Amino acid sequence: MTKGRDTKPHIGIFGRRNNGKSSLINALTGQDIAIVSDVAGTTTDPVKKSIEIAGIGPVVMIDTAGIDDSGDLGLKRVRKTKEILKIIDLAILIISNNEFEEPEIGLVHDFHANDIPFLIIHNKSDQQEITQELIAMINDNYGVPVISYSTLYPKNTNELINLIRITTPETAFRKQTLVGDLISYGDVVLLITPIDIEAPEGRMILPQVQVIRDVLDHDGIAVVCKEREVDAFLKKMNPRPALVVTDSQVFPKADAAIPKEIPLTSFSIVLARQKGDFVNYMKGTPYLSKLADGDRLLILESCTHHVSCDDIGRMKIPRWLTSFSGKSLEFDVVAGLNTISRPITDYAMVIQCGGCMITRKQIVSRLKPAIDAGIPVTNYGMAIAYVHGIYNRAIAPFTKGLADQEDYL
Repeated sequence: MTKGRDTKPHIGIFGRRNNGKSSLINALTGQDIAIVSDVAGTTTDPVKKSIEIAGIGPVVMIDTAGIDDSGDLGLKRVRKTKEILKIIDLAILIISNNEFEEPEIGLVHDFHANDIPFLIIHNKSDQQEITQELIAMINDNYGVPVISYSTLYPKNTNELINLIRITTPETAFRKQTLVGDLISYGDVVLLITPIDIEAPEGRMILPQVQVIRDVLDHDGIAVVCKEREVDAFLKKMNPRPALVVTDSQVFPKADAAIPKEIPLTSFSIVLARQKGDFVNYMKGTPYLSKLADGDRLLILESCTHHVSCDDIGRMKIPRWLTSFSGKSLEFDVVAGLNTISRPITDYAMVIQCGGCMITRKQIVSRLKPAIDAGIPVTNYGMAIAYVHGIYNRAIAPFTKGLADQEDYL
């Protein structure tokens, strides 16, 4: 299963075998999307399905194996199911026959541990209605919504869809603007986008496209040029840009070319503010000055791509950090949302990419073990700005109004 790499809200469906998890997807969409069988354990691995739910919009629903699976293979399936907790925005726990025992209690504990909002569906209500005693117990112990439902006779689907909508965190649907709060009507935003060996043939990379769209959505004017044309273009440009966003790899060139009174940042830092853990990035970035010989750093690429000879995460950042620190450092790179093979405590620092292909929840969950262990975290763009001596300028557009921002500089 390809995990992550989709910015739509992710909804995980959990429960015992044969409780109707796959049937729920079919009922919500009105289509036979998921395989349904009376044989318990038909769904053996988590399966992602991008669907459109009326009243909600596009979401990714993840159909998981039963949490009561048994045997060596069954326990592996349960572990796979629980790995999904790292990437979802909402959990739906399906119960039936008024059973709410150790499997369900354990799952709810995992939801709380991962800060995942959830709701409970009592399925097969056509066979056995949920008791008032169970409703009272769920309300008293967990304070979450519970609804009686039948995937065979889905009479109250609209009520269920509304419950899913109001329970899903608003941040999963409504993304914070990238730069819209930094500009006014008619402002010009200059985007510096190198076209080099890493640039995809015939198109722009996703962060560049996202910023262009965000500028247009906020009634600004997006102007795009390569780094070699910046000096000449600024001499002709009138009015001056209200903001400049550059590719992090040419930060020094942009810093030298753009007058100091014009705000300057990077695509990666813009993404870090939108859906990364920006406060912890600001706390962690200055640790780059404290690296010691033998320190191991973890670089997290949250997508998979062809690796060029001068790849930013695998080649350039390690080279820049080694030169900046003057220390002998070791680097591990983990792509996508693959498992980190070493204990997180083996690392002196974690460096996360912009995360343009995944959700904020997935980034925050990815960084949580390091933050919980007290390990500093930063972001590609913020790290690059720091080692090139332009960190304060690069984060300045986003730190106005932060009372304690001096703690991060």
